[in-house]
Amino acid sequence: MGQPVEREGEAAAQSELPPGQRIQRGWPVTHYGPVPKFRPERWDFRVFGATADGEKHSWTHEEFTALPYTSLVADLHCVTKFSMLGAEWGGIPARTILQIAPPAPAVTHVMVWAEYGFSSNLRLADFASERSIFATHRDGELLTAEHGFPLRLVVPHLYAWKGPKWVRGVEYMTADRRGFWEERGYHNIGDPWREQRYSYQEEPGDGPGL
Repeated sequence: MGQPVEREGEAAAQSELPPGQRIQRGWPVTHYGPVPKFRPERWDFRVFGATADGEKHSWTHEEFTALPYTSLVADLHCVTKFSMLGAEWGGIPARTILQIAPPAPAVTHVMVWAEYGFSSNLRLADFASERSIFATHRDGELLTAEHGFPLRLVVPHLYAWKGPKWVRGVEYMTADRRGFWEERGYHNIGDPWREQRYSYQEEPGDGPGL
């Protein structure tokens, strides 16, 4: 696995910060609810909803982690206003899932489902970004349980809540539907460069009604 890319100084890092963010040294633990216990014999990853073939698809943990592995360097921007720059994420690209279990032509959004029924909705184009990755590793090391092991979604161009920890599956949708935090006052899209933090900032077309 590759090494993280070094940044040259505070000024360079500062230039990559979205509005209202601050540089974070280290990686704080932020989540809602308890940390789930990983049971590999019970774990699976599912793709369902409006699939191209109308079928549900699933992989065991062994099968999922055998999918082609890649790594990329990307920043993580938390809606609580800290940004972690230049982390190396390793795992399975979201595009790989779209290729092996393609959505129906009418699909416009996905719902990413995680343990305890937690969810986050994404536009299909955001999910399909070449930089969206189902991460198993950070900086060459397996994720810790507190940071989402065995699997978390990283969507670098959106706030971090759009990439849930402890992911268990993806639902293909032909219309948008708000996820867990989006139903509780967070912005439906979550673009950090536009500071789309809360639902009261939404403009017409940004999401379904609350």
